[in-house]
Amino acid sequence: MRTTEETRLPQPDLATVEIGTVLQALADPVRLQIVRLLDTVGEAPCGALELPVGRSTVSHHLRTLRESGLVETHLRGNTRVSRIRGEELERRFPGLLASVLGATPAARAGAATNDGEGER
Repeated sequence: MRTTEETRLPQPDLATVEIGTVLQALADPVRLQIVRLLDTVGEAPCGALELPVGRSTVSHHLRTLRESGLVETHLRGNTRVSRIRGEELERRFPGLLASVLGATPAARAGAATNDGEGER
């Protein structure tokens, strides 16, 4: 009988991670979208994340998120499964992840607004 083993890829100790590193990782729109997706689904392999970029680009962004301390990645067989380090991030930067995930995305440039300005 074979058991499935998980191997965690190297990740930084959050005690050594500066907030600027985390914010810089979250500043990229694709990485922010990945974090939002992982928050919704819990964990996912690279290929399961529906994003407007290629799989190699998603893999690159997941590595950046892992190296910045936001995401942990485990090997399950040949698959890399990633998830947010939510509890650890909350202890290190209280309220940061909840604020980022709860923020309303900015309106697209050129998108019509319904704020009443300019209407007569």
